[in-house]
Amino acid sequence: MKSWCLKYRFIFYFALFFFALTARAELVFTDDNGDTISLHKPARRIVSLAPHITESLFAAGAGEYIVGVVSYSDYPSAATKIKQIGSYKKIDIEAVVGLQPDLVVAWGVGNDSLQIEQLKKLGLAVYVDDPRKVQDIADAIENYGRMIDNMRDSIKVAQDFRLRYRKIRKRYSGQTKLRGFYQVWNKPLITINGQHLISDVMRICGVDNMYADMNSLAPRISIESVIEKDPQIIIASGMGEAKPEWLDDWRKWKTIQAVQYDNLFFIPPAIIQRHAPRILDAAEQLCDQAQDARKNFGQPRAKFLTGNK
Repeated sequence: MKSWCLKYRFIFYFALFFFALTARAELVFTDDNGDTISLHKPARRIVSLAPHITESLFAAGAGEYIVGVVSYSDYPSAATKIKQIGSYKKIDIEAVVGLQPDLVVAWGVGNDSLQIEQLKKLGLAVYVDDPRKVQDIADAIENYGRMIDNMRDSIKVAQDFRLRYRKIRKRYSGQTKLRGFYQVWNKPLITINGQHLISDVMRICGVDNMYADMNSLAPRISIESVIEKDPQIIIASGMGEAKPEWLDDWRKWKTIQAVQYDNLFFIPPAIIQRHAPRILDAAEQLCDQAQDARKNFGQPRAKFLTGNK
């Protein structure tokens, strides 16, 4: 009887030990959609479905584990050497599956939701990234570090990001508020609402997004609406690294304060429209532009309207 008890006691404790090891090995995450994702071991084959995700994965130390990216994943330069599996708007499902990833990181508002669901139905672990606040980027970097079992490096990167963010916010706090318009595109005319991450960048700099109350994340608007709201500063990005020609098209509407004081500014889309660590470079640039706009309001408007700036 004693031998029997010892035998089953051994089996019981062995089962507890095995369960503890299994539980410890499993990595559980909650993505930005609120869904739970489980990894049985650190990710070693990752597919990134957006350029900003690729950038943040590299920042977290996961670059060597990325086996697939979408087009325009060009930062850092090492990302350009990774196999492309389509664009963020339309990915090649077959190519993704063929890479046998143990983790797919998708963009909540950028990727096709039906394609994301299709990947999940195929049994792939899909983590949805959708940052809406600047500090969400630091959280994502830490999560990516956990996913590859590299918390030491990712935490350091995230902490540095948060420290720099606080310094920028402190430097520009208390500034006179400016009524601002962020232009994503010209035809159709597209802006952002208050839930967009870029709107959070504007808030840091003391710029109130005049379309913050719109329902759509990237609403289409009219020129008449912009004229009526009368922005004091207009920021645009366009597609490339050069200022889009259509930013200067606003000069024909001379009743707009941003035009009267030449407060028309450009920020490269690669740093402000990608929700990755370089968003702080964009924040510093936008905050400096906002400061210039405030200084311009102290000048006679005729100085700008006559082209004598």
